[in-house]
Amino acid sequence: MKILVATDAWHPQVNGVVRTLGHMAREARALGAEVDFLSPETFWTLPMPSYPEIRLALAMPGDIERRLEKLKPDAIHIATEGPIGHAMRRVCIKRGLPFTTSFHTRFPDYVAERLPVPERWTSDITWAWLRRFHAPGAAVLAATPTLATELTERGFHDVKLWSRGVDANVFHPREGADLDLPRPIFLTVGRVAVEKNLEAFLSVKLPGTKVVVGDGPARAALAKQFPETVFLGSRQGEDLARIYAAADVFVFPSLTDTFGLVLLEALASGVPVAAFPAAAPRDVVGDAPVGALDEDLKRACYAALKLKREDCRAFALKMTWEASARSFLEHVTEAAKKGLPRLAA
Repeated sequence: MKILVATDAWHPQVNGVVRTLGHMAREARALGAEVDFLSPETFWTLPMPSYPEIRLALAMPGDIERRLEKLKPDAIHIATEGPIGHAMRRVCIKRGLPFTTSFHTRFPDYVAERLPVPERWTSDITWAWLRRFHAPGAAVLAATPTLATELTERGFHDVKLWSRGVDANVFHPREGADLDLPRPIFLTVGRVAVEKNLEAFLSVKLPGTKVVVGDGPARAALAKQFPETVFLGSRQGEDLARIYAAADVFVFPSLTDTFGLVLLEALASGVPVAAFPAAAPRDVVGDAPVGALDEDLKRACYAALKLKREDCRAFALKMTWEASARSFLEHVTEAAKKGLPRLAA
């Protein structure tokens, strides 16, 4: 089976969408599927306003049609709601080609953080736009049960669960891992941007050292505001895995993430989680003895210090990328057989 995935999120971006698609493709190929990507690297791009690290592709329908003619995919998946996603959507509707979409990013929350207008306005307008974008798809794939329920309640149709996994061969406990910093080490990993709510973590008084791994538009301001915090910049692969293993608690202050792959990476490394009881950590961690979820983040951090690292590792081993890829393949295969819904005008 040939699958074409249209995505505006791609390398060199370092985020959950890019990593999810990369792992999915690798495991899907091992399961006998051929996965190709339509990504910004094949188009002229412009920097995204206020976020130059992200490049917006100048994708035209004609370019998409030529790519489709060349690849002749059996199934099409639109991963993002950017220029490439919109161009692919228009072509699919024009040609009557079925496709699936996935919901990775809570744009209404991100827009509300950035625009100086009432949140209700931005939320209503953005959710309406997202519903319209996803409506022609044969299915909308959501990462967690909570997100799937919310999307259904907000008027999205045919919402299916597509969970995530972790590479436990890369992220694992490492005896003697050390950052040569005062302990306990409270670590967070991810994009350094306003929607990640990092200030809620960095403003908490804790013993030891706070460490931030990642880059983004808010890094310079946060580094200046919290000089006692260690900012290590963007790290990947073995380098990132060693940092995880050297931490004592992984802190996840985000209130807007739809999943949070970093939660599983930390747990696979034997590091307990401290987080607010937001949707993503509730779905990923739940009431398992591997994380402390509390409205008081300081209390959660102290509680997480008491949890057993071996329990964290055992919990993460249940979440595999192979299972995630199988779920994805089932959904796109079913969608390819269904065709476009009636509301695809």
